[in-house]
Amino acid sequence: MNRQMKQMMAQAQKMQKKMVKAQEELANEKVEGSAGGGFVKVTVTGQSDIVGIKISPEAVDPDDVEMLEDLVIAAIQDGVQKAKALSEKKMGGIGVPGGLGGLM
Repeated sequence: MNRQMKQMMAQAQKMQKKMVKAQEELANEKVEGSAGGGFVKVTVTGQSDIVGIKISPEAVDPDDVEMLEDLVIAAIQDGVQKAKALSEKKMGGIGVPGGLGGLM
């Protein structure tokens, strides 16, 4: 291998190590999505795994279960959106535009 190729390989390995570290950090970081003024809260890891849901007793109306279902969905979407933003921020810091071109 010529010198330039060796440098490129070393740079790629360095970037790969940074990516692995960032992914490990994302697995340990959490964001919270909410809906209904905080009546429904969802905890999501930086890798978009849902790890918790809290529902305020005030949000539970036996005559309007559909509203609660909508609040849960909205909170999940909010949490996942925040997790994606966190992931893009971390992965973009590695020097990969758009957090790996949208692969994450």
